[in-house]
Amino acid sequence: MKIKIVLIASFLFTGVNSFSQNWDKIEAKDGIHYISHYMQNINLDILGKYMFNGQEPIVELKEYGTGFYQLHEQPIRPMIWGLECDELGALKYTKGFDNAKYILWYQYTTKLEGDSEEESNWKSVEFTIHFNTQKMFIQGERSKEYKETIGK
Repeated sequence: MKIKIVLIASFLFTGVNSFSQNWDKIEAKDGIHYISHYMQNINLDILGKYMFNGQEPIVELKEYGTGFYQLHEQPIRPMIWGLECDELGALKYTKGFDNAKYILWYQYTTKLEGDSEEESNWKSVEFTIHFNTQKMFIQGERSKEYKETIGK
């Protein structure tokens, strides 16, 4: 009877654990990485439109790891994205004097005519938060302002 209870408990734990996973395993050119779409330990709203000098090209981060990415002089393309994390889902970052740097991974979800095989691979760019200026940057050039909220 005790064995039956232990088996049921372990199955329940495994089931709950797999449904609560908040990261994905991706394969990039340089190996396996883990990304998360849940930004619980950033405590800022990183979702939104990041613009280059107030105009295109843009990057738009939407909920559930979806969005759009546009390169210079290229069309806006749908993508999936996440911030790099470890195998347990904790975001990886580097803390600077007045900023924090994360790695944003993205992959286009549509192909354009003439796309090389390289275009369908996962790509990484820097995502930085600058606390003194209250700005967030993707690739060092597309920015979005943020406001700190009390209680977050």
